[in-house]
Amino acid sequence: MDRQSFHKLCQILVTRGQLRPTRNVSVEEMIAMFLHILAHHIKNRTIKYNFSRSGRTISKYFHEYLKAMIRCQKDFWKTLEPILENSTDPKWKWFKNCLGALDGTYIKVHVPELDKPRYRTRKNEIATNVLGVCSPDMQFIYVLPGWEGSTHDGRILRDAVTRRNGLKVPNGYYYLVDGGYTNGKGFLAPFRGQRYHLNDWRDGYQPTTPAELFNMKHSSARNVIERCFGLLKMRWAILRSPSFYDITTQCRIISACCMPHNFIREILVDPMEDNMNTQLQDGNLEANDCITVVESSDEWTTWRQNLVLEMFNTWRAARES
Repeated sequence: MDRQSFHKLCQILVTRGQLRPTRNVSVEEMIAMFLHILAHHIKNRTIKYNFSRSGRTISKYFHEYLKAMIRCQKDFWKTLEPILENSTDPKWKWFKNCLGALDGTYIKVHVPELDKPRYRTRKNEIATNVLGVCSPDMQFIYVLPGWEGSTHDGRILRDAVTRRNGLKVPNGYYYLVDGGYTNGKGFLAPFRGQRYHLNDWRDGYQPTTPAELFNMKHSSARNVIERCFGLLKMRWAILRSPSFYDITTQCRIISACCMPHNFIREILVDPMEDNMNTQLQDGNLEANDCITVVESSDEWTTWRQNLVLEMFNTWRAARES
């Protein structure tokens, strides 16, 4: 983040987040301390020497900044922008009216001993299962942290769409999801029992059935959420190992990491994305009726089947011409 962008972030947090300077600590210093903690996962007793402040001061303004980010979170989340009919993006052109992709990711946390069985994942780690929803340009639309690591992804999604300020999926639009979710209205899943992951399509393997072709295209587009999670964890070290805050604060930290992630990608050419590659607005949408249940339907299954056949016929004709 360059100096101009940093001052723009400060301005947003002052005007929208109601972050206020004090006699001894400026807004710029508060934000610099907070970002430094997130980026390097440094404890208070270490960072207080870098900024020549007491541990109490560091802790106080860390939480002040966190509250300011939550107050102005609507300014950071990505606005819904569906894929247009005339899209030429090779990854997304088949998925008209798609809003992006969603998935869950585990982020390790510290919880009381009594709660550890609920937060224990299938890999025997203590973590929270975070639902992330992102746009095709790798900006977060919605994030729901806090669910226990043992919770199934489908249950978290059902909770997200029924919350008052939860995930909004206007009728006629949808997100790409993986095979762990229900293929239902608003959520387009791949065919199960078929090749799907990008690794399956290496070494020149070509799809032989409509379902395989659909899964290949679906995986290529839905991979954006995996890249988004990878970029987020690469940027903020505090998400790569458990922090010693209480679970409520840890969940707020997860959301607070996603917001500057969007801010950086919106105003800058993201330098972290190149590093990851080497290692690995429609304003009326909100006013529409939104989907409030996650369930399969014959209508949605038929729509997916028609899309698959259209995709396969066009792909085969292009290969034969």
